[in-house]
Amino acid sequence: MMTTSTLLGYAAGFVGAALMLASYLMKSMVPLRTTALVAGIVLAGYAIWAQSWPTIALYLALIPINVKKLREIRKLVRAIETARADSPVAEWLLPHMTRRQARAGETLWRLGDKADEMVYVHEGQLRLVERDQRLGAGSIVGEIGLLSPDHSRTGTIRCDTDCTLYTLSSEGMAQLYYLEPKLGFHVLRLVVARLQNDARLAQERAAAGAAS
Repeated sequence: MMTTSTLLGYAAGFVGAALMLASYLMKSMVPLRTTALVAGIVLAGYAIWAQSWPTIALYLALIPINVKKLREIRKLVRAIETARADSPVAEWLLPHMTRRQARAGETLWRLGDKADEMVYVHEGQLRLVERDQRLGAGSIVGEIGLLSPDHSRTGTIRCDTDCTLYTLSSEGMAQLYYLEPKLGFHVLRLVVARLQNDARLAQERAAAGAAS
């Protein structure tokens, strides 16, 4: 006859296994990480009861990993939820981008190149060559090509000065979107703002040409 301790031990094992299986079936990352964290704690308790030392080590190692990932995801969610249309990108996207330096005269990409990253200008000046348009600190460039169906660049970008840039690859964008789908809404805002600005500049050039 099984004792209460044995019954509780097996129950913990079954509950932990069910939670772990459920985490693999989830698509939203916050519930997934939360469930995986709880499952790890329960299964670690079961492994201690069963005195399975390799299993204990495994689940005790997974607990801090899931805690760290859950904190990162929650931080991203809070940042995106509080971001407004006019919120600086540095407040919610910059922590997930990679810093790089670029020299004056360096070409970041050319018209028609494959788009594999978007760029945030932290310091310095870029130039959109085809339109002779300067992009200063706080500008984002490359997001349209990154999201376009053929993933091709719509213009040539060159550094007018030494620049400090932050980049986000297409893979990084996909990972962030998977972590928090609301990110797509805010990136869409960036694209719409860029298209509206391009349309305004085209109208101004047309008006200037008609006036002359």
